[in-house]
Amino acid sequence: MIPLLANLPEWIWLVPVLPLVAVVINAARVLLGTATGDAAEPLTARLSSLAAFSGLALMLAIDVLAIIDAPPGHLRLAHWFGNGNWEATFSFMLDPLSLTLGTLTALIGWLVIRFSANYLHREAGFHRFFIALSFFLAGIQLVLLAGNGLLAFVGWEMCGVSSFLLIGYAWHRPVATGNALFAFVTNRGGDAGFLLALGLAATWLGGFEWTLLSKASQISVVNDRLLVIGFVIAALAKSAQLPFSAWITKALEGPTPSSAIFYGAVMVHAGVYLMLRLEPLLLQVPDVMFGLVVAGALTAIYAWLCGLVQTDVKSALIFATLFQVSLMFVAIGLGWTTLALVHLCLHAGWRVWQFLVAPSWLVITRERPPPPPAWLRNNQLLYTAALQRFWLDKLADTLFVQPTASFSRDAHAFEEHFIDHAIGQPGQGKAVHADRPLVIVDGLPGRLLAWASDVLQRIEYRLLLRGKGGTAEKLMHRAGAYLRTLENLLEQPRYLMMAVMATFVVIL
Repeated sequence: MIPLLANLPEWIWLVPVLPLVAVVINAARVLLGTATGDAAEPLTARLSSLAAFSGLALMLAIDVLAIIDAPPGHLRLAHWFGNGNWEATFSFMLDPLSLTLGTLTALIGWLVIRFSANYLHREAGFHRFFIALSFFLAGIQLVLLAGNGLLAFVGWEMCGVSSFLLIGYAWHRPVATGNALFAFVTNRGGDAGFLLALGLAATWLGGFEWTLLSKASQISVVNDRLLVIGFVIAALAKSAQLPFSAWITKALEGPTPSSAIFYGAVMVHAGVYLMLRLEPLLLQVPDVMFGLVVAGALTAIYAWLCGLVQTDVKSALIFATLFQVSLMFVAIGLGWTTLALVHLCLHAGWRVWQFLVAPSWLVITRERPPPPPAWLRNNQLLYTAALQRFWLDKLADTLFVQPTASFSRDAHAFEEHFIDHAIGQPGQGKAVHADRPLVIVDGLPGRLLAWASDVLQRIEYRLLLRGKGGTAEKLMHRAGAYLRTLENLLEQPRYLMMAVMATFVVIL
């Protein structure tokens, strides 16, 4: 094999980095004011498309090498940080699972970017959309290709931030910003589970590597179960399984291409990937696997019933997506991981196409959507519950969003009524003295500075400016007279000879 091709897997870090390069360049163009008007749109789209396509080409090349020889497996590229008890590294996992999903994601990402270039033409937030989408591609590839949980968590959070930005794409609409906040806050519960699992892994196993987590039999069954539960909570939240299902319908507020790649094809499957990655760990705790079956089955029933009463295309598609993803969790809980992986790949490819053509779906089908079945319409309680989505939206809003909003309002009030008064606000100052209207201060630092200025002014007045000559001037004149007297003495010959003789004595 050609040596250059043999070392190609070591360049895997370019797959998540290339979209970040596109983010930096496009963001710099926006900040410098060069990305304005219709003429600037093609360059933004081409840079994002080139970064995505380059990552796809690199993934395909590594796939070919893996087929010819063998998958590279776990690659450690550099030390990140750590201490004597644990270590974090820049490592990547290039096994069949990561290579398959990484290649599929790179292909879907490139296609969605190409589609978006025309779909979002002349949109006010055109450049902002591509910046957020490229940032998401970098994050999701980190999740899929990372060789350890800590690096995957970085990508996990990048996906969350980009999701928040794209749900709130139409930031001037209160519904969009409210839905973005709803989705963001709800997903933080899953992030807490991920962080808990990482902390336990560092404490009990001494690292975050996926290869190390697959050997968690070194710890007790109780500790193993706690470790797995943290990752399971993260997976359930990211894939919108019960009890975290409410956020995903709010996320449809973003543009259709972002809905396609985020909640139809890629990010909604991140929890499924996490469970597939931790399969060796799950097999050691059958009760947790049974919990996945229960959560997946309940979510499937919820999504099926809610999907029957939807009246718009995107809502119907999102509940269909939720139903399919829940079946993947059921398959993983039953130990059918290969089936879950095949299901994931087929579903991602099919669903991204459905979401992208959603605006034209009624034209394509040329049929009216079927009404809810008679057995559901005749059951008033169940029909109402399905219409209200089993009141999960209201429950999540009460438990997660309202406390967060209340805390934000309290923090704002504290800042407005205490912090601003303590440190001052620009343009809100008042004159310290009526006879000096130009000296305007506000807040404690301003008052301290004004006080220090007054003190220094008094000192200056007393020492230098009072009368014909201040105290300092008189002292300087007196010191000058003493120095002139000493100089006159030293100029006398006898004192000069004494100084020369003293110098010789010292030298000898």
